[in-house]
Amino acid sequence: MKFEPLVVLPDMMCDARLFAPQIDGLSHERAVMIAPVHLGERVEEIASMILDMTPHRFALCGHAFGGNVALEIMRRAPTRVSRLCLIATNPMAETPIRAAEREPQIIAARTGRLEQVIREEIVPELLAETPFKAHIFEMMVDMALSLGPDVFLRQSRALQKRRDYQRSLSLIKCPCLVLCGAEDQITTVQRQEFIAELTEPAKLVVIENAGHVPTLEQPEATIAALRDWLN
Repeated sequence: MKFEPLVVLPDMMCDARLFAPQIDGLSHERAVMIAPVHLGERVEEIASMILDMTPHRFALCGHAFGGNVALEIMRRAPTRVSRLCLIATNPMAETPIRAAEREPQIIAARTGRLEQVIREEIVPELLAETPFKAHIFEMMVDMALSLGPDVFLRQSRALQKRRDYQRSLSLIKCPCLVLCGAEDQITTVQRQEFIAELTEPAKLVVIENAGHVPTLEQPEATIAALRDWLN
């Protein structure tokens, strides 16, 4: 049996390392493609570029910021996506308060303080207390610094301007997995339950002992959930 390729979309300020365990675990079963989510200035622009570079039909998995891009791809080209996985995704538009909170971070990144923002304000909120927390913390910082302040600016602006995808969720007809960490303080389990309710064919999987980054915090449990969804 020939399986459709899997396209994965990383979170803000993350690269392929965010999905490294899943790539290793699933790539012997099917083609796995990491699509860039750092090249455009709006979610719509990023989605358009990804559609230009992906196969005609594919399974799609997006993490957080990548989940927003995945929802825009679904809105534009639903027949090209055979199945959808949303990890730690917020489908709602940015609130004015949250948009305003990003401005000091953008200024800091522009003035050479990106590492401070990542280490002190962003990454500490993401991770649960696991034996590998310190290692994952440093990997998250390294991914962000590798991408740099220009990407931070573009992705922050894209989040500030993103549309509300709640109606789009109700239109999804393909098999859908909603996956989150039980200890995620950013996109809580309650919010993921809301997504699963809006997306009628969705299955909700909550990964224990994980925060906002279950792909790295509990890689084997995440692989198992993805494999079940794919097969």
